[in-house]
Amino acid sequence: MSVFEPQATIRPAGLSSSTLPVYEALARDLRALDAPVFGLMSDDTMLLASTLDAMGVPFHAARHENSAIAMADGWASASGRLGLALIGRGPATANSLHGAVSASRTGSKLLLMYGDAPIGVPPPNELGPDGKALNAEAVLTAAGIRTFVARSPAGARETLRLAIAHAQRGQAVALLLPVDVQTAEIDFEAEAANALPADAEAADRRDTQSTSAARIAADALAAARRPRDVGRASPASIATAAAVLQRSRKPLFVCGVGARQADTREAIERLADRVGAVLATSLKAKDLFRGHPFHVGVIGSFSHSAGRRLMDEADCIVVFGASFNQRTTSAGVALAAGAPIVHVDRDRSHIGRWGPADVAVVGDARAVAEQLLDALPERAPAEKPFRSEDNRRRLAQFEWAHEFRPEHTPRTVDPRALALELDRLLPADRNLVFDSGNFVQTLPFLSTLGPEHLKLPWDFFSVGMAFGTALGFAKARPDETTVLVIGDGGLLMTLGELETAVREDVPLVVVVMNDCAYGAEMHYLRLENMPVAQAMFPDVDYAPVAEAFGFRTATIRTLAQLHEAAPLLRSRDEGPVLLDCKINAAICGPYIAEAAGHLKK
Repeated sequence: MSVFEPQATIRPAGLSSSTLPVYEALARDLRALDAPVFGLMSDDTMLLASTLDAMGVPFHAARHENSAIAMADGWASASGRLGLALIGRGPATANSLHGAVSASRTGSKLLLMYGDAPIGVPPPNELGPDGKALNAEAVLTAAGIRTFVARSPAGARETLRLAIAHAQRGQAVALLLPVDVQTAEIDFEAEAANALPADAEAADRRDTQSTSAARIAADALAAARRPRDVGRASPASIATAAAVLQRSRKPLFVCGVGARQADTREAIERLADRVGAVLATSLKAKDLFRGHPFHVGVIGSFSHSAGRRLMDEADCIVVFGASFNQRTTSAGVALAAGAPIVHVDRDRSHIGRWGPADVAVVGDARAVAEQLLDALPERAPAEKPFRSEDNRRRLAQFEWAHEFRPEHTPRTVDPRALALELDRLLPADRNLVFDSGNFVQTLPFLSTLGPEHLKLPWDFFSVGMAFGTALGFAKARPDETTVLVIGDGGLLMTLGELETAVREDVPLVVVVMNDCAYGAEMHYLRLENMPVAQAMFPDVDYAPVAEAFGFRTATIRTLAQLHEAAPLLRSRDEGPVLLDCKINAAICGPYIAEAAGHLKK
């Protein structure tokens, strides 16, 4: 419980009852969003952070700026709402760049608020130089992040509204808050008509006497929060796509996160049932068609033998809301030779960007599926060879355990076998957050109830973003178990967040895939016939380290030890858990050779 008294501490003597420091006015506006703030306090953000806390806005402090932004991204992804982060200026801003760039590529709604150097000219003989000097606007803009600056006290609240309006469209936006602007005084009541609305309806009820600029900001915010149009495709493109499907006997549908976000499963399944298609997904949309008898799994490197057999027979491929890049298609190897490709996406620039598309359909995935349902007649069972009882039986009988021969050693466990056992032992209503590394090969063996329970913070192709992301994801879903799967390298990059997890009482299970190496780099080096010593490290026991922070822990070298630790996995209310899993580093992920080929290009 905070002991900060805003009335006694925030408002300096001599100010009228309606006169506030800008930081307090911004805090009131942010409170209207009814969302937590994730951050790491700095001297240039401490007044705003403390005021938010005093006003009852949850402020979740990370131990590194990257993790704070990742927490906001995880929370936004899990909740579907605007995530808020508050970061300091100068070195804190520089520290946060990894997280900011990564978050800017996820499609989450994020407002990244930064302290910034004073805008005004410093008085003579002021202490200097400014050791925290950094042109944050130039740096963030160069990193590809839309950046707003509160350049004056009078315009600070309006700038906040504009930044929020842009972030609500599904992007990460930065807002710089110069220190002298934050501490300047404004008349809050004079701007009451322009106060930040908590929802679109409140924006519509805004006082008609508000200033023109504020009205534009409010309208932009309301428009950003209104549902977009259904995105129907042109009749000509639907007719062309329908003609391709009509000629096909063995169609394959591949769905990505665009289809997941459009809530299209039912429409696409009905279309697949009508034309006799089998259903596959990209990795990020994994488990979208969980339970469907003709779900053939993930396409590409993470596919399974029963699914690949049918994918290879496809005579037509329809892609819904997936980038269909070379990683999705295993550099094209996963695509049936000669099969025409129909690519459906709301964004025209995404179609054919990474590979050829024979038919482009610009529209919302669900709307396009419904248009195709209207355009295509029902087929007789004989015209649906993919939907045979033999195929149904093979898919139903498939087991991942038959896809490999376990390779345990006296002191390590096969990560694939480990993942299969974890899949059985973890609560069914779990969320999965995966960091990046060779251990990602275990992802197919761990299932979720649907892609909305899976978060892969790999958009910057980096290591170390998953810990913060998992913390934020778990904060948004406190009644579910969130499982972080991370390598020893990624864990050491973010080790301080062990304290955050305990302090914040996050219902988190951390599975450390500890191969005592930078596993991916080790295998890349072996493919190049190069020495691997610099990619390997001593065997460190992380369980005692985590236990010192307050985790319940276990060290896993065998499947028997995993079963002994099973009660830890189902006791969510007793605190976070860490399993230090010593895995066989010699097992190489199937996508490593493909990625190594890309690195040479």
